[in-house]
Amino acid sequence: MTIATKIIFIAALILSIIIPFGYYLIGEKNKKRYKRTIGINAFFFFGAFAIASIAMLAGPDSVHAATAAANGSTLATGMGYLAAALVTGLSCIGGGIAVASAASAALGAISEDSSVLGKSLIFVGLAEGVCLYGLIISFMILGNL
Repeated sequence: MTIATKIIFIAALILSIIIPFGYYLIGEKNKKRYKRTIGINAFFFFGAFAIASIAMLAGPDSVHAATAAANGSTLATGMGYLAAALVTGLSCIGGGIAVASAASAALGAISEDSSVLGKSLIFVGLAEGVCLYGLIISFMILGNL
């Protein structure tokens, strides 16, 4: 993709944000007009984003294909990076959900009886351990690539 094409796509994305909100700010500010502005903004933004993605991923350039072949990049390497990212991301999401549940229950228990502080901290720490285990697994995956 040429520099001119990139500049056009960047300008289209910026204008897709500025023009709808400019339209909203000029006229009467009510809920219906705001919803219409958000809808137009989302339509133009994601439309321009989809067109830009298609243009960028239309086909590999011969230069990029030659560089990838020289570096030995394969599908397995890309899937390995994707697996490491998914392991870290999903384990952190799960750990966050677990900490939210355990911490709120721990705060409720501590407010009634302060002697359960140590026990409740253990449960919150176990929930945080899920994130660390996911991070360790992703480091193990990255070590094998």
